[in-house]
Amino acid sequence: MAIQEASTKPQVAIMNAVHDLPVLVARDKGFFKDEGLDLEFVTTPGMAQVTTSHFVKFDSVFDRPLDSVYNEGGIDQYRMCEWGIMKRAVEAKTQGLRERKIVALGASMSMFAVVVSRDSKIYEPEMLKDKPIAVTPNNGSEFTTLKMMEGFLEPKHVKRTNVGSMLKRLEAVRDGKVAAASVMEPWISVAQKWGLRILIESHSTRSEAAGDDLDGKTLAKMFRAQARAVDVIEKDPTPFVHYFIRETGGLLDPSEFQTWRLLHAAPQPYTRERFDDTYNWTVKWNMTVPGATYENTVDNRAWQ
Repeated sequence: MAIQEASTKPQVAIMNAVHDLPVLVARDKGFFKDEGLDLEFVTTPGMAQVTTSHFVKFDSVFDRPLDSVYNEGGIDQYRMCEWGIMKRAVEAKTQGLRERKIVALGASMSMFAVVVSRDSKIYEPEMLKDKPIAVTPNNGSEFTTLKMMEGFLEPKHVKRTNVGSMLKRLEAVRDGKVAAASVMEPWISVAQKWGLRILIESHSTRSEAAGDDLDGKTLAKMFRAQARAVDVIEKDPTPFVHYFIRETGGLLDPSEFQTWRLLHAAPQPYTRERFDDTYNWTVKWNMTVPGATYENTVDNRAWQ
């Protein structure tokens, strides 16, 4: 009976802290409960975690752990980089998988950085012409790398490769196996500790995704709780640094984590203009299929 009761709760994914800190804080502070919500939090592997295997299936994004759990009904709501959610929302229906909609512009604007070794002869982004940059294909590190690099190089000259997790990427840069790598916190702070050089960095906003069976009132409560958490984090993020430190497996001390890179804001409706800009950009880079519309991809029911 207990298992049946648990399965009726909205199931919310938790992955990398840089994506999910407002959810973690809202959970820990009881903000979800204050909204009358009884949620089940489901932890899935993320590429920022030191324990994550460096082998990940890349034939389809829907093979990956979080997506597989969602497709099987194990979670109802999650967040990723804006372009990654766009790809999944657009392509799930075309592949006959469990559908999901973009239901908000998310709360976390995680910083990504392209880093090189301390003795690298690459001093500016355009010097990475035709040199592979280690990323996670079709995830935030790849999308944000393209976003940063397209101002310096033609698309055909922006090369990407996969060497595994954030830790594996930094090791590959350090050991001279790749020219550069794209990482997010806490791994930017680890890169700095190791003496690697930051070439360029940029914020990358999350999007929130949910299935059609999660109603607007419930989503509104979830987003209000996250908004309260954002206020707490923006005032002082240091009490929550332990989430990031844990992901490094002890490679970073709390004092070495660069909290100034954290940026959060309350979840917002996903506008038609933002959809047009983001979707068209994603199609331009051949990151998703053409033909989607705002109406069949976005649902701002939390604000209706």
